[in-house]
Amino acid sequence: MTITVGFDLDMTLIDARPGVVVAMDALGEEFGIRLDGQYVVANMGPPLPDVFRELGLPEQDIDPMVARFRAMYPSLAIPLTTPMPGAEDALDAVRAVGGTTMIVTAKYQRNADLHIQALGWDVDHVIGDLWSAGKAEALKRHGASVYVGDHVGDMKGAAAADAFAVGVATGPCSASTLTEAGAHVVLTSLTQFPAWLTDHLGGRR
Repeated sequence: MTITVGFDLDMTLIDARPGVVVAMDALGEEFGIRLDGQYVVANMGPPLPDVFRELGLPEQDIDPMVARFRAMYPSLAIPLTTPMPGAEDALDAVRAVGGTTMIVTAKYQRNADLHIQALGWDVDHVIGDLWSAGKAEALKRHGASVYVGDHVGDMKGAAAADAFAVGVATGPCSASTLTEAGAHVVLTSLTQFPAWLTDHLGGRR
């Protein structure tokens, strides 16, 4: 029996918050405005243009600021990023049962790839620039039957792909919020994922 498991990236597999704050501070200084990096990292998940709109930035400034943030991100944010607890073991658990791993994230594709390279992780597919129900496009293409994420948007993506939705309460959304959004199960962190996967696969036999 084979299985393909998809994972979200930010606050599911990686903690990029320290670097994002530094990059936001640098971006604000360069554009001569104050950006609330702490607000951004407390609400990570949605695509960057949506985040900038929530911050009230003028529409005409959003595209150039997004482009500049993405350009400075590799040198400022990636070196400060660390794996979330249990992330590597979760990926290993999928491979241990002969499964396929994939990451589906709203993060800019190039920067998502650079994160995985920097961490030295072996992931079969990394797909960026997809958010919420839009993540179903990649999940269905690669036959993912499980999707793991920390955000309401991730639960919507799993539902749209008809995948088993595993919430992890390590991001901006509480366990109850994830459950209300459609999570079939909510884990405290990915440290619980290997045992959950064993039970899940046992139930499928």
